[in-house]
Amino acid sequence: MRYRTFTTFTLFALLAAGCGEQAKHAAQPPSPKPDRTCAAGSFRRLGSAKVAFAAVVHSHATVAHRPGGKAFARFGRLNVNGVPVIFSIRGARIDRRCRPASYLVQIPRRPNGVTGWVPAAQVAVEPVHSRIVVDLSQKRVTLYRSGKPVLEATAAIGSSATPTPTGSFYVNQRLIPTDPNGPFGPGAVGISAFSDVLTGWTQGGPIAIHGTNEPWSIGKAVSNGCIRLPNATLRKVFAQALNGTPVLIRR
Repeated sequence: MRYRTFTTFTLFALLAAGCGEQAKHAAQPPSPKPDRTCAAGSFRRLGSAKVAFAAVVHSHATVAHRPGGKAFARFGRLNVNGVPVIFSIRGARIDRRCRPASYLVQIPRRPNGVTGWVPAAQVAVEPVHSRIVVDLSQKRVTLYRSGKPVLEATAAIGSSATPTPTGSFYVNQRLIPTDPNGPFGPGAVGISAFSDVLTGWTQGGPIAIHGTNEPWSIGKAVSNGCIRLPNATLRKVFAQALNGTPVLIRR
């Protein structure tokens, strides 16, 4: 997945910010003393315009409406397409030493944007420096790296009958079609959104940013809800939009 290693201590230091004197010495190893440095059970938001955090499932994950609650969703290590299951981390519930006990995550399930709590021990945390904004009114996709735009392109979007859903999502899978000359082009950047209309489609009607074998469609509202890019542009987006990349779709 080409992630940079993200150490436990780095996350510890980030979560400790704002928790007293410990925050002023984030570059130092955490003290072995049992002194309380954070309020156990307090919540810390994670992520910014420059960096987001992805949760990669180890072997299984249970997601609940509250920390330690009954699971309403369960996941294995791989999804139905055989790729790692990824969540988007929105925040963390921390213990008295500022260590994450559970994460508030967005998951790739209906309804769009649904969130829940996953035990910290069930996932690995990875930083993501890319971000995507899809402007439907302009039919434009903008890719950001560390908060700065690095690519802009005109796209095809959903038709009036099968509109592209709006909201805050994330890249949850990156797939390479067997036929690069097919309707998805050389690649598909799957996101955690589902069509609001095509609920009976395979896998629930997932939305993706992908290439196309209909270049004439670029700049038009003609798709079944997915975002189409010229194949050359899609290759660039595919290379940089790693799993966990936040995706904002707006009108």
